[in-house]
Parts: sequence; structure tokens; C-alpha cells
Amino acid sequence: MQKRAKMISTMEVDFNRKFNRALITLVIPIALQNLISATAVSADIVMLGVVGQSAMSAVSLAGQITFVLTLFYMGMSTGAGILTAQYWGKKDLQTIQRIFSIACVFSICVSFLFFIISLFFSDTLMRFFTNDEELVRYGAIFLRSNSFSYLAMGITQIFLGMIRSMEKARLSALISSIGLLLNILLNALCIFVFFPGVPEKAIMAVALTTVFTRFLELGWCLLYSNTRGNIRFQLPARDAIQRKLLKDYLRYTMPVQGNYIVWGCALTAMTAIFGHVNADMVAANSVASVVKNLAVVLCGGIATGGSVLIGKYLGNGEIEMAKKAGNRMNLYAFLFGILAGVAILLIKPLVFMVDLNNTAQNYLHGMLYICAYYCIAKSMNTTIIAGIFSAGGDSKFGFWCDTVVMWGIILPLGYLCAFVWKLPPITLYAVLSLDEIIKLPVALIRYRQFKWLNNITKNFSETR
Repeated sequence: MQKRAKMISTMEVDFNRKFNRALITLVIPIALQNLISATAVSADIVMLGVVGQSAMSAVSLAGQITFVLTLFYMGMSTGAGILTAQYWGKKDLQTIQRIFSIACVFSICVSFLFFIISLFFSDTLMRFFTNDEELVRYGAIFLRSNSFSYLAMGITQIFLGMIRSMEKARLSALISSIGLLLNILLNALCIFVFFPGVPEKAIMAVALTTVFTRFLELGWCLLYSNTRGNIRFQLPARDAIQRKLLKDYLRYTMPVQGNYIVWGCALTAMTAIFGHVNADMVAANSVASVVKNLAVVLCGGIATGGSVLIGKYLGNGEIEMAKKAGNRMNLYAFLFGILAGVAILLIKPLVFMVDLNNTAQNYLHGMLYICAYYCIAKSMNTTIIAGIFSAGGDSKFGFWCDTVVMWGIILPLGYLCAFVWKLPPITLYAVLSLDEIIKLPVALIRYRQFKWLNNITKNFSETR
């Protein structure tokens, strides 16, 4: 009996060691990519804050359109990643190529739609977020110029998401990181050297540098794909296999896409609520959001990296390995959520280097304390819902959970707090930050039911 217990313990230690090594290989590049991305956003906000609070707030509001578009990319990329990770476990590269072609078609169509809307209806979009004419004017300038970047982003985001699911996270991180660092450098030149003290030109220049770097990233992806990559940019085939894969892609992508849209549009609605409270609330929320996003980059890396490994186990039929991996990811998510909250409190003095007026600074002070507790629940929910559940094809839960919590509870409550009861802005912010706390117990219960342990691959060898 003791010998058997010792053997089980040894196997557990061996699994933990191998899983940790594989997870670190994926998490570090993904977390670095997320960190640089969040840093780029924060750098833009800090630099535009030097130009003026209005310029910073306007670009922050206009950026919500890009944020919504990114949600579409995330949904399409996640849907493709769910299938890719499991077929990667089977080493079925032909099927992965077909999945990539399908995802690219959807992504290009959505990108073109957002390009047209942002280019020709920029003023209308900005008025959804604020009634301040100065913010509308500045934001419309940014939207019109930045809209051209969407034509490149769609293909790039799908490609990078696919190669991450094929355990090439380092390349994905390298392409994104170089592009984002170049974007920061060019933005700094535009704001501090070429157009200091000229808000309109500085905002337009910041948008156009984003366009340039997005097309640079696309060129890199095309070059790698055509020379060394396992997947190519090509039109989808027209046969029975492709039709079956399209059904599978839509089956797993639509709930994930719906989840991201429901969640992201709720965040956009929250930003609109802040925008109609006052401009100081918008400025403080812009900075608080950046700090919060910086703090949870490692948590996002755990969710994405762990999702790839669990999908690989499931695709290879290793159900118990997938279950053990899920338990380990939950532990890490909890620990790193605590670290993220502590990090926010530690860097709090540095945050106030941003040029805000006294009212906005007071708002920001309270927001950062709220962000600290938010990070723990956010880390665990991201890992469980977006990572573990998605890896096993259990993608409907997140959609229904966010629909009920965000649109059935949080937003109606936030509307009442802001416009009916007229509660203080910090109380409003605290209420709108309760969503992750409400979702966490439900997500944990769903996790323990283990309905996410599914092998969703098909054998197409005979069809071929």
C-alpha cells in the first residue's frame, strides 16, 4: 500500500514538473506580449496626458471602437484556437490549415465593416460615449485615421492566435512586441518632437503610427508564413471536409464570440456611463483601466497558455492529464491574482505622475483600491472560463454567465446608481466592478462538474 502511494506521489510530482515546464514555455512569451501591449496603451495615454487631459480622454473613448473590434478578433481567434490546439495534439496540420483559412475569411469581413463605419461615421460613434464637443472632435480625428489599421489587424490577429495554439508563443510574442515597441517610439516622436502642444495633429499622428506598425506586423506574418510556417494564407477549399469544419468552427466560435461581445459591449456601456457622468471620471477610469490591465497580464498568460496545453491533452485523449492541468491552473490563477492586487497597491504612487486635475486624482485614488480586489476574481474567472472551459469546447457557459451578470445585474444597477440615485462616482465604480465577484462562485461550481473534458476532434483521414 505504501509502495503504491509512493508511486502515485512520484507520478504526481513528475506531472507537475512537466506541466510547469510546458506552461512556463507558453506563459512567459504570452504574458510578455500582453505586458508590452498594455504598456503601449498606457504609454500612449501618459504621453497624450502631457498634451492635455482632453486629448487623453478623447483617445481613450475612441479606443473603445478598436476594443470592440478586438473582441471580434478574440472570439474568432479563440474559436480557431480551440480546434487548433486539439488537432495539434493529433498533429493534423492539414485540418489546421483549413481552420486557418475559414477564420481568415470571417476576420477580413468584420475588419472591413469596422473600417467603413469608423471612417465615415466617426462623429456619430463618439457621441455615443460623450456629449463634450471637444472630446467628440478629438476622438473623431483619431477614429478616422486609425480605421485603416483594421485592414491589417484582422489577418494578423488570427495568424498569431493560431500559431500560439501550435505552441509557437515565442514567435507570436516577438512579432507583437517589436510592433508595439516601435509604435511607442514613433508616438513619442510625434507627441514630443513633431507636434508638441498641437493636440489635433498629435492625435492624428498617433493614429497613423498605429496604422504603420499594424501593416508592418502583417508583412512579417506573411513573410514567415510563406517561408517557414506550417500554415499559409490561402482561400478555403470547397469540399465535404471544409463544410464539416465550418460547422465545427461556428459551433465553438459563436458562443465564444457572443461571450466576448456581451462582455465587451458591457464594458463599453460602462465607459459610456462614466462619460455621461463627467469628463474627470473618464480620465480617471482611463488610467485605472491601464493599471488594472498591466497587473493581470500574467494571469492572462496562464489562461491562454494553459488552454493550449489542456486542448492538446484532450485532442490526444489524455483526459486525466487535462483534469490535473485544470486543477494546477486554478491554483496558479488564485496566487497570481493576489500578486496582481498587491502590485496595484505597490505602484499606486507612480500612477499619480499622470497629469490629472484634483478631482480626477481623487477618483483615481479610490478606483485603484477597488481594482486590487477585482484582480483576484478576474484572474480566476479568466483562467476557468476563457482558458479551461474553452479548451474543452465548453464555450456556451461564458456567454450565458456574462449575459445574465453584466446585462441583467451590473448595467441596470449601474444605470440606477448613476442617473436615478445619483450616488458618488467611486460608489458607482465599485458597483460596476462587482461582475467578476458575482461570476466566480458560479464558474467554480461549473468547473467541478467537469463538463469541459471533451475531445472535439474528428478523423478526416478516410475522407481525404
